[in-house]
Amino acid sequence: MASFVIEGGCRMSGEIIPQGAKNEALQVICAVLLTPEKVTIANVPDILDVNNLIQLLRDMQVKVERLSLDTYAFQADNVDLDYLKTEDFVRKSASLRGSVMIVGPLLARFGKAVLPKPGGDKIGRRRLDTHFTGIQKLGATFTYNQDAQLYEIEAKRLKGAYMLLDEASVTGTANILMAAVLAAGTTTIYNAACEPYLQQLSKMLIQMGADISGVGSNLLTIQGVESLKGANHLILPDMIEVGSFIGMAAMTGSDITIKNTGFDMLGIIPESFRRLGITVEQQGDDIHIPTHDSYEIDTFIDGSIMTIADAPWPGLTPDLLSVFLVVATQAVGSVLIHQKMFESRLFFVDKLIDMGAQIILCDPHRATVIGLGNRYKLRGATMVSPDIRAGIALLIAAMSAEGTSRIHNIDQIDRGYQNIDKRLNSIGARITRL
Repeated sequence: MASFVIEGGCRMSGEIIPQGAKNEALQVICAVLLTPEKVTIANVPDILDVNNLIQLLRDMQVKVERLSLDTYAFQADNVDLDYLKTEDFVRKSASLRGSVMIVGPLLARFGKAVLPKPGGDKIGRRRLDTHFTGIQKLGATFTYNQDAQLYEIEAKRLKGAYMLLDEASVTGTANILMAAVLAAGTTTIYNAACEPYLQQLSKMLIQMGADISGVGSNLLTIQGVESLKGANHLILPDMIEVGSFIGMAAMTGSDITIKNTGFDMLGIIPESFRRLGITVEQQGDDIHIPTHDSYEIDTFIDGSIMTIADAPWPGLTPDLLSVFLVVATQAVGSVLIHQKMFESRLFFVDKLIDMGAQIILCDPHRATVIGLGNRYKLRGATMVSPDIRAGIALLIAAMSAEGTSRIHNIDQIDRGYQNIDKRLNSIGARITRL
């Protein structure tokens, strides 16, 4: 099990470039299965989850050519559907949650798909009901194979339908959207997720010949087409990494410029950090975080304690709540962090408490952080990363702490952050990988 050893208290300075968006990459890479023509995708992040999905496509006999460090060409003109029945496919796809999104494209183009129970972070329940019910409304049938512990999904020809999703699931909406673009007739998806990842997927599908209206809203209308062609697509910068760098810079008192952030697609992320008292300066498409000797949490207009909560887009992404929580521990003032969408993402706070943070875990969804500013520094500790987002939050805490920390199970961090140790060390951090 790989580990990071972090020397705390190091101030960083310089420029850092965020990787391509992981969540977008998983969606658009699955979409290459919708056409036999070549699809070129640039700004692909070199991280474990994305690399595993690309390898899964290779195993399905999709032609994959790496054109540069971050650009790939895919051509799914001879997909091996028999591979879906193998133990190797079941094992690999079950360990990669993003693989659930190959179901929509396979079903739309080939009329069959297989879905083992997917894996991923242990951050609470992540239902697949939205995927299932939406695709069933398009005419697919699901059969559970008890012996193989997987779902076998079939549809001779998907047909458009109206659906009101029970939740605005990002991956659920993506899966249904990819199934609907080749379905006969009109599909209407209400309460659709509208995150930038979905907007990017929609733009790529439209470039491939899909007929989609309502992009960026929670009401998507899709007119099915007979076939799709190839396309060229550029993945957005990863908003989660941008947010992580903002919090990391403020908490370590560093002076950092984050380059090429895709600022216009960050939504309320910059303003949410400003509510913690952090100076976030937009410079074109870059963000400058100056050195902070201290930062003070704002209050509501009536003077009551600030609450920062996640919500579907355009609300604050749940993937950054862990970062907001850890950054608040060294602020002046108090804040309630309300993680509404997952019930296990706050269970890493005991590690922060061991480091000296003042946090009250109210219940699985809420934690009150009492920021004591620079009066009490966090102290180094030995920790285990429970998931990707908690892992980066613990790394930020360790970088600001006094003394040396060790984080085990950093494979979790590697799943979401590309060469994070090397990139941070290049601007002044002291992180050793063991």
